[in-house]
Amino acid sequence: FYSMFGFQRIGDFIWAAGDMQVRGFLIGGTAGRTTLAGEGLQHQDGQSHILAPNIPNCVAYDPAYAYELAVIIHSGMGRMYREQENVFYYITCMNENYAHPAIPEGAEEGILKGMYRVRSADGSGHRVQLFGSGAILREALAAAEALEQQFNVTADVWSVTSYSELRRDGIDCDRWNRRNPSASDRIPYVSACLKGIDGPFIAASDYMRIVPDQIRQWVPGRFVVLGTDGFGRSDSRAALREFFEIDSSNIVLAALNALADDGKLDCEKVQAAVAALGLDPDKSNPVNV
Repeated sequence: FYSMFGFQRIGDFIWAAGDMQVRGFLIGGTAGRTTLAGEGLQHQDGQSHILAPNIPNCVAYDPAYAYELAVIIHSGMGRMYREQENVFYYITCMNENYAHPAIPEGAEEGILKGMYRVRSADGSGHRVQLFGSGAILREALAAAEALEQQFNVTADVWSVTSYSELRRDGIDCDRWNRRNPSASDRIPYVSACLKGIDGPFIAASDYMRIVPDQIRQWVPGRFVVLGTDGFGRSDSRAALREFFEIDSSNIVLAALNALADDGKLDCEKVQAAVAALGLDPDKSNPVNV
């Protein structure tokens, strides 16, 4: 179903499914606030990944690539029908055409736990970490290229397949640590992934900012979140992503501004980048439009 019509319009039935301990896969098609171009407010979803984790036995993912989806489905079948776990899956998918690479070696664990690195940058100098999910992963990858080619900033890129699974793991670790103060702390998966890695950290999502914000307390540095707060509208994908400020240019600006806030870059260089990227500093906030 349209992801907007799922948790938005039949949420009681999905909650009942959780209460009944059902198993299976719910596929939220044409998901996100900018991937279903031209259909506007009624169809564009920025909140289902906020609603899904409210159901304790719902496991939610927002994959970007076919191999991510394959790994998730394979694992889900094993959990539900081999291990007989009473969980069900909510998976968002898009209708946007783009190339799907082969699976990187050893990526399976990160896909299932919620994040893994898809691009490791070479080079010295200033460095940032970019998080992308679903179709917006490609905007993060494009931003990484632009940062290196135009601004001499290196960027690693992470595919975040599930902020809600990362959050659940972080909460579980924190709870165990509180109840076992004399034992060695358990480290949340987010913190383990990012240990010793230079920030700042920039997350771009096709959902409201509160979705990436779920992992803020376990990110070891400045964490800047871009999302699609506000109403949906009818336009092209490129125009919608520019409007909601989650396209590659806005990710680049967020990264440069975060470097300046950390004292690593002059504000004058960030101001020059605003003009170089063709961004309007007086543009209205999409939340209020």
